[in-house]
Amino acid sequence: MHAALTDGRDRPARRRTRQRVVHAPPGAVFSLLTDVGRHDELDGSGMLQGRPHGPERLVLGSRFTMAMCQRGVSYRSVNRVVEYRPDRLIAWETTGEVAGVRVVGGQRWRFELEPTEGGRSTLVTQTYDWSRALLPRLTVELPGYPDRMERAMAATLERLAAAVSRSEVG
Repeated sequence: MHAALTDGRDRPARRRTRQRVVHAPPGAVFSLLTDVGRHDELDGSGMLQGRPHGPERLVLGSRFTMAMCQRGVSYRSVNRVVEYRPDRLIAWETTGEVAGVRVVGGQRWRFELEPTEGGRSTLVTQTYDWSRALLPRLTVELPGYPDRMERAMAATLERLAAAVSRSEVG
């Protein structure tokens, strides 16, 4: 699902959104999203390399890092939780670093959770927002990341549903 084609000021909207119903309550989904040690299970992009490093549970202001690789280039993404509402919303802003120097970033990954079916299921809305990215036309749009990340989000939401299902059973 695409967001609006413009941002209301006749500029292209710099975000993509995907949704999926997950057959688990919002608290179970949120618990998985805030467990940085399980993010490698959720990555639908194939870029995350190994387990992320950070606090056991993410909260507003938490910082965590991940080893990433895309098109043969390895780097570390540094992420900070910028939006947080227990069992309803988490978002982090990511920057890319090479040898400790920020070279790209400002994109946000956002997960909104809405209870459905009397709270037994959750509508998960994932958004990739590059409106705050450094040089968005050059670093995000020309290389084709919006389309790639939209496909990755579909895979991430599938992986999230499967991981929550495994957690609920186990």
